[in-house]
Amino acid sequence: MLRDLVLKNRSYRGYDESYRFSREELLDFVDLARQTAASANIQPLKYHIAYEKEQVDQIQPLTRWAGSLPQLNLPYPGTRPTAFITICQDMNIGSNPTSFLPDVGITAQTILLAATEKGLGGCMIGSFEKVELKTLLNLPEHIEPKLVIALGKPAEEIILTEPKEDGSVKYYRSEDGKTHYVPKRKLEDIIL
Repeated sequence: MLRDLVLKNRSYRGYDESYRFSREELLDFVDLARQTAASANIQPLKYHIAYEKEQVDQIQPLTRWAGSLPQLNLPYPGTRPTAFITICQDMNIGSNPTSFLPDVGITAQTILLAATEKGLGGCMIGSFEKVELKTLLNLPEHIEPKLVIALGKPAEEIILTEPKEDGSVKYYRSEDGKTHYVPKRKLEDIIL
């Protein structure tokens, strides 16, 4: 079952905007994430949840999607996420800016797996306007945004495929834009 969830958990860039999250649904994801392993058990991560349309619409333009396909300006209008969870670090609890990046990854993956289990999906976004997002969310000085997770009901198909003949693992989309292809290196190519 875990294997099925991992294979189904993809970085979606297109969503059904009619699906609306409840606060409780997002709190359940964060509650599960807070129970994961934490470096030295310091637990400096804090979370901002956004599910009301007005705030979601304000966060969207502060995020940068699909760096390998900038010409597409994803997600397309009408297929944007309907919630965001911003993972932040409380610098008063843990002040090293990089020591807790593994914790960020663990909690982000946990949130996405929880969403996948419910038939939903998301995308980790590391490229965002940090200063503007911090201002928009009215975060205190000591709270630093580290990662934004977009969430929604997927409205696109993602297919795992082999790398191209030249070895390229750059992802690409079908001409109609509805299918996203993600080349994955072979197991024998990654084992040392």
